[in-house]
Amino acid sequence: QVQLVESGGGLVQAGGSLRLSCAASGRTFGNYHMAWFRQAPGKEREFAAAISWGGSVTTYADSVKGRFTISRDNAKNTVYLQMNSLKPEDTAVYYCAALSKGSIWFQVQLAHKFDFWGQGTQVTVSS
Repeated sequence: QVQLVESGGGLVQAGGSLRLSCAASGRTFGNYHMAWFRQAPGKEREFAAAISWGGSVTTYADSVKGRFTISRDNAKNTVYLQMNSLKPEDTAVYYCAALSKGSIWFQVQLAHKFDFWGQGTQVTVSS
């Protein structure tokens, strides 16, 4: 089991920034690709960003590319999501998730493939 706990959400004005953190415990953090998903009210959970187990490869949804940056610190068992130039449409509950590093990389965009999830943190962007 991997336990994931997100933090850093909150209320911010459009154009502002937030940094989300996801602390992992349990199995070896470095054995997992990590991703951030988000879910707005009335919408399905959608992929935002992912980072490979070693941190050398990242991928982003088109909607956040150029504004969000995912990173990880395997020594601290933590993955981050730096969110800049936030827009009202970024309002959602943000979840971090872990996928075994043995999985095919493109699967990081598929929520149903992930093994472990955090409880989520609310991000609200006001206009």
